[in-house]
Amino acid sequence: MIAMSNDKPQGVYPWELASIVGEENAVCLWENIEENQQKRIQQAIVAGNFPSCIVYPRTQEQLAAVLAAADKNNWRVLPCGSGSKLSWGGLVKDVDIVVSTERINQLIEHAVGDLTVTVEAGMKFSDLQALLANSRQFLALDPTAPKSATIGGIVATGDTGSLRQRYGSVRDQLLGISFVRADGQIAKAGGRVVKNVAGYDLMKLFTGSYGTLGVISQVTFRLYPLQEASVTVLLTGEAEAVSQAANTLRGSGLTPVQADLLSTKLVSGLNLGKGLGLIARFQSIRESVQEQSNRVLELGQKLGLDGAIYVDGHEANLWERLQQQIYSPVEDSVISCKIGVLPTNAVAILSKVEFGLIHISSGLGLLKLRDKNQVLQIRNRTQAYSGFLTILEAPATVKEQVDVWGYTGNSLALMRRIKQQFDSKNILSPGRFVGGI
Repeated sequence: MIAMSNDKPQGVYPWELASIVGEENAVCLWENIEENQQKRIQQAIVAGNFPSCIVYPRTQEQLAAVLAAADKNNWRVLPCGSGSKLSWGGLVKDVDIVVSTERINQLIEHAVGDLTVTVEAGMKFSDLQALLANSRQFLALDPTAPKSATIGGIVATGDTGSLRQRYGSVRDQLLGISFVRADGQIAKAGGRVVKNVAGYDLMKLFTGSYGTLGVISQVTFRLYPLQEASVTVLLTGEAEAVSQAANTLRGSGLTPVQADLLSTKLVSGLNLGKGLGLIARFQSIRESVQEQSNRVLELGQKLGLDGAIYVDGHEANLWERLQQQIYSPVEDSVISCKIGVLPTNAVAILSKVEFGLIHISSGLGLLKLRDKNQVLQIRNRTQAYSGFLTILEAPATVKEQVDVWGYTGNSLALMRRIKQQFDSKNILSPGRFVGGI
């Protein structure tokens, strides 16, 4: 348990939270939080506003009781899993407590024959994939920080990755969800559940909601079988030729599971050649991946592009290095952004930045930009292409000066009404979402 005093730090009674979670080290006062964890939390909140403590419930019922106490006392809550994506989104205002779900991490059911799995939100993505691999199955997501990211955090941020090319987004793979409302009530949707909140598809609503509507506690996903063979093709060269290759691949009958455009500095930084890059991964029976990868290589040769094929350990190493380069924690001065453009305009955007990756079919991707002026410049360009640019990670000073979300749609009033219905006291992640929601 934690050492208590009769004082009331920042309006929060740690002893009340400790009586709920009831285990040693389940409530940690701010001054006792490990330094790296403190840093992650500070990246998520308005400067100078430190929470009193972080709370680690172990069950969905404890989580519900913690949120009920927060609701009763009007404590503002910053929910998280492991904290790997806490720095994403807007700065949260006036946080009283941080609530982590990383200890709510049990496997509930793996229906091997039905290709579904139900897990608690705090389970780490890497642990789930290792468990599923024993049955030759996998969850078709490719999130940031796969070793530390929790399932709940991936859903809350809609963090899909390159596998979107073949399998769709997080929303497409969710079958059911359980969450705790701001008032501490437990709710469910999807799966075998019949009762739902009228008018909303809660699985889609909660995906990418950044912890502003409720705290995800349990999810059910569809799964896919692991494939027999995997091969990756890389084409590099002039922007126009790479653009033609991407357009041809996009309109062909080929079925890559991952297919991304890479900026010139990303290509050179990985020692993969010169110019822009197009990387495509095929997974299926051995004959199919060989045929498809050869066709992409031939396409590149016709367009004057350099090409290479990666298999086995070399392929795994290539994708691991790519993820480390594009998704690694940003330096203090670098701004990490999520981008969405029409796929046909992706090469034009990548030609204007040093570090960037865009999926060839969805037009979604990640850019690393130098300063706020470049953010505004690229945002204007993407909006001219009917796209968007959202800041994920940036110094707090940048997030204070630039609209993180850059939202220009007409749904903000509807979003505010939904927030009011789910969290009328505005205690969950206040200020983190679009329009300061």
